[in-house]
Amino acid sequence: MSRSKEQIRGRRCRGSQNLQTGFTLVEMLAAMLFMAIVIPVALQGLRIGSRAGAVAARKGVAVQLADSKLNELIVTGQWRNSGQGGACGAEWPGYQWTVKNEAWGGDTTLNGLRLITVEVTYPVQGQNYNVHLSTVLPDTAP
Repeated sequence: MSRSKEQIRGRRCRGSQNLQTGFTLVEMLAAMLFMAIVIPVALQGLRIGSRAGAVAARKGVAVQLADSKLNELIVTGQWRNSGQGGACGAEWPGYQWTVKNEAWGGDTTLNGLRLITVEVTYPVQGQNYNVHLSTVLPDTAP
């Protein structure tokens, strides 16, 4: 009985030495199909993340520029001239600003108040975004 077990073990050992390991064609095609699906999705995610980061960084700059311009217009009294606009300067290429002056509310108790809005527009990867910053001033403000 021990001899037949040895023969069986010997056959298994000899047979396992002849086996070759590797991937089949079907396994390779499945892996390539999986990569063809996952890689474009991952790249799209990276592109969206990159755009979101750029928009956030430039939006912060745009808010600061709008605040600065709104304060400048209030101090100089130029807020009364609606429709003004222009570039934010050579150090901020692509940033444009406009100001809008309109009556605040329709209620008679609010008469004499003006809503001053500064809009700053900025480009990110070929698309324009904007920020609005507003304040309310009495019509008699300097």
